[in-house]
Amino acid sequence: MKGRGKAKREVNTDVVLVIGAVIILAGLVYILYDSSIQAAHSEANNTVAKKPQRNETSIKPAVAGSFYPAERKELSNMIDDYLGRAQKRNVWGIRGLVSPHAGYVYSGPVAAYGYKQLIGSRYDTVIILGPSHHVYFDKVSVGDADYYETPLGKVPISPKVKDMLKEGGLFTYRSDAFAKEHSVEVEIPFLQKVLPPFDVIPIIVGDVDPRELAEQLSKYVDDDTLVIASSDLSHYKPYDECVKADNITVNAILGLDYNMMAAQGDACGKIPIMTLMELAKRRGWRTHLMGERNSGDTQGDKSSVVGYSSIAFYDGLDDAEQQSLLDLAQETLERHYQGGEVQVDESTLPAKLLEDRGCFVTLNKNKELRGCIGHLVAQEKLYRCVIDNALNAALNDGRFEPVSQDELNGIKIEVSVLTAPKPLDHSGPDDLLNKLIPGVDGIILKSGLRQSTYLPVVWEMLPDKVQFLEELCVKQGSPRDCWKTADVETYQAQEFHQDGFK
Repeated sequence: MKGRGKAKREVNTDVVLVIGAVIILAGLVYILYDSSIQAAHSEANNTVAKKPQRNETSIKPAVAGSFYPAERKELSNMIDDYLGRAQKRNVWGIRGLVSPHAGYVYSGPVAAYGYKQLIGSRYDTVIILGPSHHVYFDKVSVGDADYYETPLGKVPISPKVKDMLKEGGLFTYRSDAFAKEHSVEVEIPFLQKVLPPFDVIPIIVGDVDPRELAEQLSKYVDDDTLVIASSDLSHYKPYDECVKADNITVNAILGLDYNMMAAQGDACGKIPIMTLMELAKRRGWRTHLMGERNSGDTQGDKSSVVGYSSIAFYDGLDDAEQQSLLDLAQETLERHYQGGEVQVDESTLPAKLLEDRGCFVTLNKNKELRGCIGHLVAQEKLYRCVIDNALNAALNDGRFEPVSQDELNGIKIEVSVLTAPKPLDHSGPDDLLNKLIPGVDGIILKSGLRQSTYLPVVWEMLPDKVQFLEELCVKQGSPRDCWKTADVETYQAQEFHQDGFK
């Protein structure tokens, strides 16, 4: 009896174990099934939520490795060498360049003359007009892609391209125009080396009327745009004949003589150059020759040469206009202390001094600030802005006692002529620091109802970006870290000074 009872208990135990195992297994199956259903639902939801990603498109380099090095470091070093040997000119507010597009060993030193002047500049968009060397077509081909690639990286193609192609007219797109073409491509590595991030509008120019192209292009050219006409000059002439022909072409460009350029200009990018000349005439841009050489100068063989030039188109004040404003500021102060005021006949002034512009006048004594006041935005004609703020800086800067007549001989006058301030879009403190350009950007910091500004020249005393912004916060009476959440506007300034009263 005891043996049968023991066996019965063992059977009952086995049954319980089996039933328990079945229950556990069923639970696991349910869990796995439920999880798979949820995963399937989640995947389905994600499939609906995720939009298909559009593949990015690029215009690939066609002449890397032939016209210039294909290896990034070698290319970067080559351009640095050319820029290092180029001379910096006193030309401010460059809006356009004529720049050569031959192989860098031939034309690179000349291209560097112009690109050297862009260091420290800021442009949202660069339009490059290059002639077509391989495909004949009428109208122009605008590069329709996301990026233009070079060994130095990708440059975003401006969204304005879509607007151009939608507009139509002369604006079309032909992939074959870019397939082998070098005229636009060779300009981009120089731009990548000298400018902060920018968008590019690459345009291969076909057989078009330059004036018609300038008319249609004009709406896309603003104060944040640089226009480059890519062109070499005369081709394969003996050295002396090249020099003679190129002098005619360069003089026509410098004089904005459209008819002479049309009749006698010798350049493969003649239509891009004439388009830039027409834009310059419409907008009052001036010209300045940065450099002129030919392949006989750069490579030595003078039997058959190609000519190159670098010509800037700019809208800043020239040397004479700068001196006129400095003289006017000095005369204003002298007349004030003599009990009178300066009298100006506007008919004797150049047009640039009659434009409405913002400006600051700064007075220094023994390398120390003695007064600085101005208008951030245009309120009056430039010459009047200088007169008014010369007096304000001397008499009404609340940080200092008024300048006395006895101090005048030790005063050094500086004038800053400003561009219109514009908001600097940024996603946060790090992005702001990344986008500021020391020595170039004047900054307006707005924190609540408080506002302060430093001119670009202040970077010489406060070269660290964080310190620069912190001092702006202190200047307006805000906490030192107010810049992290403040609104920021930037402007640029053409700054010039005299060494002392004459």
